[in-house]
Amino acid sequence: MSSPESGATDARENPPVRRVSDWDAERLRGLAAEYETPLYVQDLDRVRENCERLLAAFPNADVRYAVKAHTGRAVLETVRDAGLDAECASAGEVDRALAAGFDGSRLHYTAVNPPARDLDYVVGVAEAEPDLTVTVGAADTLDRLAERGYDGRVCVRVNPGVGAGHHEKVTTGGAAKFGIPYDRAAEAARAAAERFDVVGIHAHAGSGIDPEQLDSHRELVARMGELARDLAAPGAADDDAPASAAPLDLEYVDVGGGFGVPYEEDASPLDLSAVADATREAVAPLPEGVDLAVEPGRYVVADAGVLLTRVNTVKDTPDETVVGVDAGMTDLLRPAMYDAYHPIRNLGGASGESPVEEREATPVTVAGPICETGDTLGKNRALTDPVRGDLLAVGVAGAYGYEMASQYNSRPRPAEVALDDGTAAVARRREALGDLTTVEREADRDRTDRPEGDR
Repeated sequence: MSSPESGATDARENPPVRRVSDWDAERLRGLAAEYETPLYVQDLDRVRENCERLLAAFPNADVRYAVKAHTGRAVLETVRDAGLDAECASAGEVDRALAAGFDGSRLHYTAVNPPARDLDYVVGVAEAEPDLTVTVGAADTLDRLAERGYDGRVCVRVNPGVGAGHHEKVTTGGAAKFGIPYDRAAEAARAAAERFDVVGIHAHAGSGIDPEQLDSHRELVARMGELARDLAAPGAADDDAPASAAPLDLEYVDVGGGFGVPYEEDASPLDLSAVADATREAVAPLPEGVDLAVEPGRYVVADAGVLLTRVNTVKDTPDETVVGVDAGMTDLLRPAMYDAYHPIRNLGGASGESPVEEREATPVTVAGPICETGDTLGKNRALTDPVRGDLLAVGVAGAYGYEMASQYNSRPRPAEVALDDGTAAVARRREALGDLTTVEREADRDRTDRPEGDR
């Protein structure tokens, strides 16, 4: 569990959210000095606490971690040991989960418009791991699986027509891209059962659902419960169901995740127990032998991570004070892509300057080094008078932070350190300039190694 050294609050309290102010400033300054910046810090003890809270709130459900939120090996191993399964959105995530020790019975491949090479890989994995489940959101994908000789475990993804989330770009429940339309889902599931072992149905409202959007979540859950009852007893709830339709022996109804976390300092945390109670109430009664499944991602890792960045420029202009730092949209894309808010804390540490606690707060724009106007981590933020050399902590950065990092502007990706019971270890090394051209140099070598006539 988290220790004071790791920067967390008392693990016995297991608070529903960790604020950026809860991290130990001296500890973070020490990590930045040792590993340089930009630097992601991920606290595995906090990941465990979040897993424990989810399992306690959903004691009779299958809790699956949405791997795309954070794919680091250290995090995946922690989640695996905590008892969560892995929900993977790509062949790469399946590969990472296998490398982290998940077996097929704990793997759920939930791809959208999967590329051919991804299907080839996953079908190959399923030959060795027949308990792996493939979630399918289009009839075309079922045909493509059958063409590859796959006849194993399938879950049908449904588009319930109900969406929610922190931004329109991640509101999946009502977007045509995701799942088979609700009014066609029963027919699609029955047809799929003629070729595959249909074990579940699945829907997901969106990412970052806040307390004000719980009505949409409940509506989605209720629709999925109704569909499960129809599939288990054809005709009972659907007058259009063929009289000869056989009941499907479903194992679970997966109602997705998307449980939000508070990014703003004064925002209240999600009442997870209330969400769990509302979910069980809305989906009930499930047919005998059918379990509830949820797949949180952000909730597991978001507040377990911070991004550390160093101030390198302070520029006063007639309109605003711009604080330049060494991390930008290539390190944390969410502010530029979603207008997302991340709390920022000045940890001080500039040589020869007064302690940060003794300085006045100043409204500033925190801007990165990328040649884009949108490359800002925060605007009009009241930070304690930043000066060159100060260390800033960008909070709630553990989900979709490193995962969305890129090499745009030919910037190497940052390092990541994992804390485990207060002990720090490099989880992902910092990329060097030479890493930027590795694939080009390898391509040059491949051309050189080919016979002259094949070049």
